[in-house]
Amino acid sequence: MADLKQWLPLSKKELALHGWDSVDVVLISGDAYVDHPSFGTAIIGRVIEREGFKVAIVAQPNWQDDLRDFKKFGKPNLFFAITSGNMDSMVNHYTAAKRLRSTDAYTAGNRSGFRPDYATTVYSNIVRKLYPDSLIILGGIEASLRRLTHYDYWSDQLMPSILDSSQADLLIYGMGEQPIKAILEIFRKNPKAKKSDFYQIAQIGYKIPQQDFLSDNNTLFLHSFQHCQKSKESFAHNFKLFEIESNKKHPKRLVEANQDHYIVINPPFPTISESDLDAVYELPFTRLPHPKYDKKGDIPAFLMIQNSINIHRGCFGGCSFCTISAHQGKFIASRSEKSILSEVEKVSQMPYFKGYISDLGGPSANMYKMKGNNEQLCNTCQRPSCIFPEKCKNLNFNHFPLIELYQKACRIKGVKKITIGSGIRYDLLLCDQAAVNKAYHIDQYCELVIRNHVSGRLKIAPEHTEKHVLDCMRKPSFEHFLQFKQHFDTINAKYHLNQQLIPYFISSHPGCTYADMVNLAKKMKQICYHPEQVQDFTPTPMTLSSTMYYTGLDPYTGKKIFCETNAQKKKNQNACFFINNHKKK
Repeated sequence: MADLKQWLPLSKKELALHGWDSVDVVLISGDAYVDHPSFGTAIIGRVIEREGFKVAIVAQPNWQDDLRDFKKFGKPNLFFAITSGNMDSMVNHYTAAKRLRSTDAYTAGNRSGFRPDYATTVYSNIVRKLYPDSLIILGGIEASLRRLTHYDYWSDQLMPSILDSSQADLLIYGMGEQPIKAILEIFRKNPKAKKSDFYQIAQIGYKIPQQDFLSDNNTLFLHSFQHCQKSKESFAHNFKLFEIESNKKHPKRLVEANQDHYIVINPPFPTISESDLDAVYELPFTRLPHPKYDKKGDIPAFLMIQNSINIHRGCFGGCSFCTISAHQGKFIASRSEKSILSEVEKVSQMPYFKGYISDLGGPSANMYKMKGNNEQLCNTCQRPSCIFPEKCKNLNFNHFPLIELYQKACRIKGVKKITIGSGIRYDLLLCDQAAVNKAYHIDQYCELVIRNHVSGRLKIAPEHTEKHVLDCMRKPSFEHFLQFKQHFDTINAKYHLNQQLIPYFISSHPGCTYADMVNLAKKMKQICYHPEQVQDFTPTPMTLSSTMYYTGLDPYTGKKIFCETNAQKKKNQNACFFINNHKKK
């Protein structure tokens, strides 16, 4: 029988096992509780525990009954921490066609219906009603990417900051270890601290009456929520300012008015250091779902990542439809080789391990340890992407640290094979300068991965074939895909391997017409490819693509851009690829 003291408490009974009669922090999450470093609730819970505070988790509370789940630990000594979980609840609930999903990968048994729409807001409003004077702090993807005025695809309208709709006191955006530690440090010095005592902490947002806000030279005022409602141009301009600041090493404080108050978003903490990131992964995770789920069925999200290792955070790709840089940052934070190898050893000793590591990667598989050759130049850079429209000349994209990491990980006892499950940026593997290619070990990495670290299918994401659509996506030319395909085929032939390249595409992205999808189908047919997945574009909060979708404008040029917003025509774009393929077979 499992020792429940190894997990953070989920019930009053487990609280007693820890010898506690109260808790400092109640952490409410829309996900089932999986004590694994791929789950934000587990990370923040363990960080709070490491800092010497008592934390309990309310996982997937029932919001439709007498609210007993929200009451079971009573009012915490310090604050409630609320998250929808690892996904925005609306993305979790609905398809791109706005159809309700019948499954939920973050719930035991893959069952849907265990969290509400707009979960962070619903949970927060319940807590505010039950405990009016409690401090409420929001975090996670949903809060992070709804921190300012944003377009909500599911209601087809602009929404104000989640701080307004949720009645919360503070919001942590991005990866929350550093700001949560700073908040706890203030509480350590003063257990009766007020919410205004936290207003100077980096990487938080808060709401303040306009007359109480003190501006400075590091403050950038955005158009108000009301102005954005009246003017799509203003909303587009807001996004441009937000993205420019987000991609700086030293961004400004962002301030946005809504009626009589301001939403204030403080600049983020510096990119987390290697030692601090290592310390997160050294926390005492059981790496297992809580035993309460043992008889309720598997949690698919856990099964998918149980044998994978996250080696870095952040992404400098800058894709228009992606939220990674807005949440994790553009600059790469990498773990040490020692820390990663230690985690591989831990995984190899888990009872479910069969010898296969499913991934050594991150948001992109091959950005580990990459940064500017001259980091002083990065301090003044505001490019959204280090590789689009072309690779930055200052970018050090040396793949040798990855090569060494793979080789050492493969030598760990019990490891039979390591595959790379996260997507590879193949545009980093195409270099026409022989000296750079050799110095950065590009060909060596490419051959090593294709020969030894493919499960039989390698995922890559060209996303489209037409240049004007790819430009809207901030993705490289389709010719780059064809070049990489040639590399892939050559190496497979060299080693007599029967492996597939699996390309992913997006339909209905801003700039994409039905004719563009027909052209995509024709070009893939010409090279005898039949992709299994063409994802219909879903506008998610806080992306360039969703801003273009809502406004019909390019925020950087102000020029109009075609966006397919009709539901049936979006469906036709998504289906035409397969229809045309079937007709020609």
